[in-house]
Amino acid sequence: MTGRSSARRLSAVTAVTAVASAVSFALAVPASAHVEVESKGAGALAENVTLDFSAETESDKAGIAKLEVVLPKGIEPADITYKDGPEGWKLAVTERGYSVGGPAVPAGEDVAYAVTVRQLPDADSVAFKTLQTYSDGRVDRWIELEEPAGGGHGSLAPILELAPAEPGAKPLGPSPSAEPATPTPSGPAEPADTATDSAETGAADTEDEDTNTLAIVAVVVIVVAGVGGAAWWFRRRSGTGTS
Repeated sequence: MTGRSSARRLSAVTAVTAVASAVSFALAVPASAHVEVESKGAGALAENVTLDFSAETESDKAGIAKLEVVLPKGIEPADITYKDGPEGWKLAVTERGYSVGGPAVPAGEDVAYAVTVRQLPDADSVAFKTLQTYSDGRVDRWIELEEPAGGGHGSLAPILELAPAEPGAKPLGPSPSAEPATPTPSGPAEPADTATDSAETGAADTEDEDTNTLAIVAVVVIVVAGVGGAAWWFRRRSGTGTS
């Protein structure tokens, strides 16, 4: 009995010590909220890839209202389309990437949303630096690319590891929506050569009309002169015969 009692006491002491150690560790290391990104089968140069983001909350007083993402090199804002997220949230293009936001989610709740990227860049990994804004104006900055040297959980940016590119994969051209719009002519434009020919033809027709007019005037003048001369000669003959 004495041996069994000692064993039981030892087990109880060990269990209490383990619990106390766990509690002490939990109190010593603060909870680390963060933003993560995942994508099944994501690889370099992969096309039409869905990225699933999750943002944990660090506030029990205000809800998350917006997440602003700085896109990595090789992905343009026009390459991103919104797929799914909290009710009422929408995507907006920014100078550095995009933001998703809308009515704040209830305080204490995390946020999950998804976007589709037209093509991932040719890289080993891509980071999506994120600014997480709460309804009370608080902003958590998940923008660090490495763990802090002094320890602690830091504020790491969500990083997506990419598999090697598939054989034959090539970068796509610029997204059509990113190209500047070209105004559409209101009617068919006349080619330059045709327009020039038309102008020259018009000038030639005008010259021909002027030449024809002068010729007609000259003929009229000759005819009038001839008739006048004939009348004068006839009157003269008549006068001579009378005398």
